Amino acid sequence: MSKKLTVFAKCNTPLEHDRPRTDRLERGNPLRSTWNHYDQNGVSAGVWACEAGAWRIAFAPGKDEFFHVLEGRIQITNAEGVAEQFGPGDAGVIPAEFTGVFEVLEPVRKHYVIIDRAAVK
Repeated sequence: MSKKLTVFAKCNTPLEHDRPRTDRLERGNPLRSTWNHYDQNGVSAGVWACEAGAWRIAFAPGKDEFFHVLEGRIQITNAEGVAEQFGPGDAGVIPAEFTGVFEVLEPVRKHYVIIDRAAVK
């Protein structure tokens, strides 16, 4: 395991693009951009950005995500229909086995940390 400090502003991480799976789309077909600056022992962290749109999400068992919104606005609605909005400065955790709808209301950029306990060695 690396003992080197990860400084996001100094990382030269390759940009990865993807889009939501077509069978999960609710609105639009937003381009998602990820800079995964850290990935070790079941923990990954970086910056994620996305265009406006919405799709259904289903988190795997043992996989949690902490996020902190830097700019833009998102809404996360759980399976029971309860919605929470997050904007600049807001943070939250999407827990393992969460299902619902992830909606980008305004183009967003956020920091994230994902812990995948199944991958922890």
